[in-house]
Amino acid sequence: MIELSLIGVRVELPSNQPIVLLKEAGGERYLPIWIGAVEATAIAFALQGIQTPRPMTHDLLRNILTETAVEVERILVSELVDQTFFATIRMHSDGKVAEVSSRPSDAIALAVRINAPIYAAEEVLEQAGIELKEDEETEVEKFREFLDQVDPEDFGGGR
Repeated sequence: MIELSLIGVRVELPSNQPIVLLKEAGGERYLPIWIGAVEATAIAFALQGIQTPRPMTHDLLRNILTETAVEVERILVSELVDQTFFATIRMHSDGKVAEVSSRPSDAIALAVRINAPIYAAEEVLEQAGIELKEDEETEVEKFREFLDQVDPEDFGGGR
C-alpha cells in the first residue's frame, strides 16, 4: 500500500473528460483516474473551500459519519479491473472496523472533506501509474497553475 497525495482535478482535452491526478508520496509515479463531472466538481469545491447553501452528497456523508462517531481511517484505490478502478473506505467506530466498496472519485471527494489519507495498492500503481520525465514535469507544473486558476463551475453540474 502506497500513500498518495492529491494533485487536483482538471478537464482532459479534447474529450472534456474530468480527471483526478494523484502522486505517489516520496516517489515519482502519478496515478490519473478519469472521473465524472459531478465528482470532479465535488472534489474541486472541497479543494477550494467552497461552501454550498445546502450540503452536497459528499458533505452529507461527512456529516453522517461525524454525527455517528465513525472515523475514516483511510481511502484505498484497491484494484484496476478492465479499465475500471475500485476503492475501499476503511472506517472504525467503537472498536469495530468496516470496509466499504466505493468508486475512487467518491472516496476521494470524501477524503478531501475529512482529511483522510489516500493510498493505492502497489499492483494498481504498477498497472496504471505513470512516471514523468523532466520535460513532462513542466506539464505537471502547468497543471498546478491551471488548478490555481480553474473555477469549479468549469466542470459543469454540481448544483
